[in-house]
Amino acid sequence: MRSFIQSAIQSALQSDYRRGSNVETGFCGPGLMGAPMIRHLLRAGHSVHVWNRTRAKAEALQADGAQVVDTPRELVGRCDAVLLCVADAAAVEQTVFGPAGLLDGAAATPRRLRWIVDHSSIPPAATRALARRAAELSIGWVDAPVSGGVGGATAGMLAIMAGGAASDIAAVRPLLDAYAARVTHMGEAGAGQTAKLCNQAIVTATVAAIAEAVSLAQRSGIDAAKLTEALAGGWADSVLLQTFVPRMTQSGQPPIGALRTFQKDVDTVAATAYETGTPMPVASTVQQLLRLGAAMGLADADFSAFIDILQTPRDAPRGPGG
Repeated sequence: MRSFIQSAIQSALQSDYRRGSNVETGFCGPGLMGAPMIRHLLRAGHSVHVWNRTRAKAEALQADGAQVVDTPRELVGRCDAVLLCVADAAAVEQTVFGPAGLLDGAAATPRRLRWIVDHSSIPPAATRALARRAAELSIGWVDAPVSGGVGGATAGMLAIMAGGAASDIAAVRPLLDAYAARVTHMGEAGAGQTAKLCNQAIVTATVAAIAEAVSLAQRSGIDAAKLTEALAGGWADSVLLQTFVPRMTQSGQPPIGALRTFQKDVDTVAATAYETGTPMPVASTVQQLLRLGAAMGLADADFSAFIDILQTPRDAPRGPGG
């Protein structure tokens, strides 16, 4: 019966999306990533009901057409799907199962909600446990961490690594397509989070290596800002190189995320590596760099603060010809 109901609602969602009609959607966590995702949903013609622990961040989206609710629990009777983009596993559990959460007392309460899509980056084991609890209430759970940063969210070009039942992912796909360039189904619940850990292992190691290269260039007396041009098109070139060299060589750049987020993810990488017996010496070194950054008071600094951990000035004097 549940599969029949899911198929019927999925068809309705997809039909509504093609017509540009409203799909009632909830979103918890309109932060640096969540806010542009919500705007894309609204532009695609969906009604979006927004909750945030800090209400002002939700209210900032009212001008775009979002409706603000006081608790996640209010979304259950209004929305077919609720999307989450919050800080960590504790925040996800609190938003879903805590007091006034989405599924607080859900067993005894009529509800419209059918799917929860978690864009947060949390441990795979935590995701599997949350998905089992939701399944007991006939709620489909999709773990759908994203990659692409604030720029990707703003452009609507995020990459989503999804875990969960294929039917659940297909049902919410019209919503994800509003802000994602690609959605890849990686497997059952938790598989999307594992793919995100692989992503973060690569990203954090690369950003750390870029910081070392910038530091080496500046301490050697050459203009580190020219690395983007000098290395363009070669094996060292990447979106990360083109993004972070300017951020590491110039002051006053707007933040795109905090080092504490990298530290949370790399700590999860290390824990998962331990659980699976996977040797990850590079990730372990990055983990120690991030812990050093936190000890230096840089936990809330921008991702580019790897360069500050290495104690290299961002606006160092240019070398000859600079």
